[in-house]
Amino acid sequence: MAEYLDRIGAGKILIKKDVFSFDWTPPEIVGRNDELRELASMFYGIEGQNISCKSVIMGPVGSGKTVLTTTFSEKLCEKLEGLRDISLTHVNCRNYSSTTQVLQRIATSLDPRHPERGFSSGEIIQTIRRNLLAHGKHLILILDEVDVLIRKDSSDLIYRLLRIDEGREEKGTISLILVSQELGLMGRFESAILSTLGMSNILKLQPYDEKQLVEIAKQRADLGCRKGSISEEVLEKIGRYSASTGDARLSIEILEAAIRRAEMDGRDEVIIEDVEPSEFRVTTIEPSQVDILSKHQKMILLGICRRLKKKDTVSSGDAKKLYIVVCEEYGVQAKGHTTFWKHLKILETQGLIDTKTANSVTGRGRTQHITITNASPGELESRIEKALIRQ
Repeated sequence: MAEYLDRIGAGKILIKKDVFSFDWTPPEIVGRNDELRELASMFYGIEGQNISCKSVIMGPVGSGKTVLTTTFSEKLCEKLEGLRDISLTHVNCRNYSSTTQVLQRIATSLDPRHPERGFSSGEIIQTIRRNLLAHGKHLILILDEVDVLIRKDSSDLIYRLLRIDEGREEKGTISLILVSQELGLMGRFESAILSTLGMSNILKLQPYDEKQLVEIAKQRADLGCRKGSISEEVLEKIGRYSASTGDARLSIEILEAAIRRAEMDGRDEVIIEDVEPSEFRVTTIEPSQVDILSKHQKMILLGICRRLKKKDTVSSGDAKKLYIVVCEEYGVQAKGHTTFWKHLKILETQGLIDTKTANSVTGRGRTQHITITNASPGELESRIEKALIRQ
């Protein structure tokens, strides 16, 4: 009975599934030695008690930003053991997208008993500083997906963290690492922040090349699969398929899917025919970003995608008309003007669309011009349509 469950846990090929998780950090980073050296140069002198460092790391999805910063920071803490007491805090701004949430996350990482409510942002910042000084610690703070925070709450928190020691006798409280897939991130900062960050502290990661993607797939195969179950030929085909995007996550996805096909057939090795391109992958936007949207947010985005397949931009007024057309297509009552604008703002906050304000061509006032820079509108359209069918 229920023989379809028999293969779960059989482990003919796969022996460590967590190796294929995007959140898993490998023991060594593949293909980023030069970038690690450059990042290390930005932290020169960090062993000094009054020194703070900062860096900005930008790159497309799957370019290894998070694993690079996490591994570097952990290795740095090990290196400085006995020289400087370091606390490491990683905040994903997609999960903690407001100033208050970010500060609360930092505060509780240093003191789990820190109250959740009742303090202003300024008070929490000073609480964080006092905690670090009282314990003789230096904080390395990683703000991952920081563009989400900035779109929602401006860059004021970044300014205040960079200037946390200004006018104080004690220095060197926090080192800051900002991570973003938005290559135009620096354009969101005012001149005072740009001056403090310093243009020499920017590291731009390029997409992985085919050879690096093969090495990444090989690393996961060696650590997560039975020896001899994945051939070099299979790994090379995976590298070829994912090289057009340079996305390590796509390479890992294709490998895991190939393993699953082989195990479903009861085999103990992956053959070349098991390797297939990922049909529904939107490579520059996380799939979960589309999946978690509400039905109406998907419909607004679908209308925008359809127009942007033919034009470079779409006005907010046209976006609303296109949304109404999509609602009629799916037999759904369109939401009102206020709710539409609320959903549009959420799409921008999530990095799914970009907007610029300009004077209206017709009549008075100003209008929003919408573009999509992180994905192909056609590929995104296809994913949304499939999601709406399932919903």
